[in-house]
Amino acid sequence: MAQGMKRLGMPVAAFFGVAVLCLMAMSWFLNRDALRQAVEAQIRAVTGLDLVVKGTIDISVFPASYVSFHDVGLKGGRTADPALNVDVLTANLQLLPLLLRRFEIADLMLLRPVIRVVRDGNGESNWTPFVDRIVTTMKPGAENQVSFSEIRIQDGVLNYEDATNHVAEKLADIDLSLAWPSISRSFAATGQFDWRGERIDGSVSASDFVALLSGERSGLKARLASAPLKLAFDGTVANRTSLMMEGTMTVDSLSLRNALRWTGQQPPAGGGFGRFALKARANVVGGSVALTNVNVELDGNVAEGVMTFAINGRQTIQATLAAGNLDFTPYISTVRLLASGARDWNRQLFDLNALSATDLDMRLSAARVTVGPTKLGRTAFGANLRNGALALSVGEAQMYGGVARGSLGIARSDTVADVRAQFQLTDVDLQAAAAELFGVNKLSGRGNLNVSLVASGSSPFGLASSLDGTATLTGHDGAISGFNVEQLLKRLERRPLSGAGNFRQGSTPYDNINVSVKFADGIATAEDVRVESPTSRLTLTGTASVPAREYDLKGVASLISSTSGSPGFELPFVVQGPWDDPLIFPDPESLIRRSPATEPLLDAVKDKKTRDAVKSVIERFTGGGLRRPAPDAAPAPAAAEATKPN
Repeated sequence: MAQGMKRLGMPVAAFFGVAVLCLMAMSWFLNRDALRQAVEAQIRAVTGLDLVVKGTIDISVFPASYVSFHDVGLKGGRTADPALNVDVLTANLQLLPLLLRRFEIADLMLLRPVIRVVRDGNGESNWTPFVDRIVTTMKPGAENQVSFSEIRIQDGVLNYEDATNHVAEKLADIDLSLAWPSISRSFAATGQFDWRGERIDGSVSASDFVALLSGERSGLKARLASAPLKLAFDGTVANRTSLMMEGTMTVDSLSLRNALRWTGQQPPAGGGFGRFALKARANVVGGSVALTNVNVELDGNVAEGVMTFAINGRQTIQATLAAGNLDFTPYISTVRLLASGARDWNRQLFDLNALSATDLDMRLSAARVTVGPTKLGRTAFGANLRNGALALSVGEAQMYGGVARGSLGIARSDTVADVRAQFQLTDVDLQAAAAELFGVNKLSGRGNLNVSLVASGSSPFGLASSLDGTATLTGHDGAISGFNVEQLLKRLERRPLSGAGNFRQGSTPYDNINVSVKFADGIATAEDVRVESPTSRLTLTGTASVPAREYDLKGVASLISSTSGSPGFELPFVVQGPWDDPLIFPDPESLIRRSPATEPLLDAVKDKKTRDAVKSVIERFTGGGLRRPAPDAAPAPAAAEATKPN
């Protein structure tokens, strides 16, 4: 056996020895001009581009067989500038044809090429002749059939220009291998390149390269991976009259906000838009992408449905999605209506740029929704953004233990936001609704709320200062905390000058409450405010400043007779101060006049200055002009004496 292998090896070794000797001899006697011309002719025949060599030419036959052209240009099409400039273009030669004195290229190596792609208004480019020619030369039986099946690019640059669509892009540091094996119809490209400061690793494979170049249907697999974004596609592609793709698409990003910035898109203002993942069946026609069987995840929110993207001058997104749990807190976390003091409106200007970047039409339903501290049950709502105008609508939402419906519209005019809001809350928990919507935490019960408001401004303070509209509230079986009307009225009925005492403590229960308010230029006017219970009744008039967040109201509290049901003892009172902690005190003049001891004194003092001085002294005893004391301050002796229990 060993002797047989030895006998077989001797002829093989002799053959290779002869081949080496032939190559060494050919390196001396080879017609180098003929070799150079043959390589140039093959490149010209295959690519359809004219080869312009400005530098030197290196030719080697042994030990490596190649021809290297320095400072090379390839140009063609309608542009005068070269479509490709290469520092060094190396054509490696096939060994066996070379032994037969035929010069056939095995593969091409482009070192530091600069590729220029210019697209015209008809969709063609300066590389169209190359594509047309390579389609012809790759077909079986072609006259000038492609002899080489691989091109390697090292340290390349690609400049893309599309004046019609105002697009200019640059790919740098390109290391790429293009291969189309002669024994199959497939094509594969793998490598890396830099785009907008990020390194991208990519691969593309086509099952039918000739069909792909001809615009016919071909299988296609593509993958692009970078730090901001990962994209994969597996399906088919065709480009007869326009680009058509169909298959499974997946997109993944650790930060959608960063990915949008990287791709040149303006992300929405505010927070959120972090972790993003999408998997769907994609159908691409031209600049439109239709996604079905969508499974999308954003900031932990997962939804399913259908989506459509289109680029026709403006970006357009349409979607119909359903979700289990949705949390919108990240997107409103940076929206601060109040300043850090929590009593003044925020004066920071709105960022309205995102309203002009994209058109949006979305329908979204969820079993549970979280918006900051607000929890909603089953909710269906829509969002429409077109030409800088945003419209949000809530068809029905389980909210505050009841049902909410409404709409919110925001239109942009330069840096000013024009806002319209209409919403209805039916049979809701008034304590939760008033606290979260208006910052009022002294109302409880159940009821209905209807609000219709318009405002215009460049900040939350600007909106508050221009607020117009109406608001109505009807409630039942609740209470107003902070004072006990019945207890106070009964005491003051017996002793009008007994002082305020614990007037700011306790609560006033009610059977029914009705509130009707009209807003004009940020001032809310109480048109009809009534609070009724079997034992007492309250009515209010006056105004409240929305920009200052302060009350300036006057009211009348009445005891209801248990026998006749008609009002008995009545006491005017005043509500003044900030919304979250107002001052509530009885009208001092009314108390003075109700006291037999002080009413004659006021009547006896006719002079206005003297009358006001006497009134001021009496107010100190009654507590009528009382202001909120400092936390460590003790009550004045006279006031403390006046407020002792009867």
